[in-house]
Amino acid sequence: MGIYDYSVTTPKGDEVSLSEFKGKVMIIVNTATGCGFTPHYKDLEGMYERYHDKGLEIIDIPCNQFAGQTPGTDDEIHEFCTLKYNTQFPQMKKSDVNGENALPLYAYLKEQQAFKGFGKGVKAMALDIMMKKTDKDYKNNPDIKWNFTKFVVDRNGNVVARFEPTDDMKRLEKLISELI
Repeated sequence: MGIYDYSVTTPKGDEVSLSEFKGKVMIIVNTATGCGFTPHYKDLEGMYERYHDKGLEIIDIPCNQFAGQTPGTDDEIHEFCTLKYNTQFPQMKKSDVNGENALPLYAYLKEQQAFKGFGKGVKAMALDIMMKKTDKDYKNNPDIKWNFTKFVVDRNGNVVARFEPTDDMKRLEKLISELI
């Protein structure tokens, strides 16, 4: 199976096949409204505004699996994002990205791009310490570690990169500009 064989669900319950995005560059991201990384919405919206007309799609999948940082309903999440960050990209139904109830899409994404580390910096060290408390072997499994993990899919449907929430958003935008 490939990326275009998967679908996501809108808050209203409609299935959206990723095949609708054939020929486009996609960022697929698990998000949260009450996280230290929530300001990534601003950077994502900026990229969406700059590159959407050139073929960028952002698939926002709210997730409450990380410290309960997305407690609201789909409507409350959408209202928060549009009022605080003026997001215009499609937001999907709140879903799991790890575990037995995870979206099948996420099993595929994690298979294509494994976890490679948090990098350097204060936030990277903090996440490393926190992860070690819950899973001493966290570095060796592909699970999503935290909110705002981003997968990049090129125009041919290849999952070409995984960006952890601690990655510099400028690196993500550089890759997007190269793929567009």
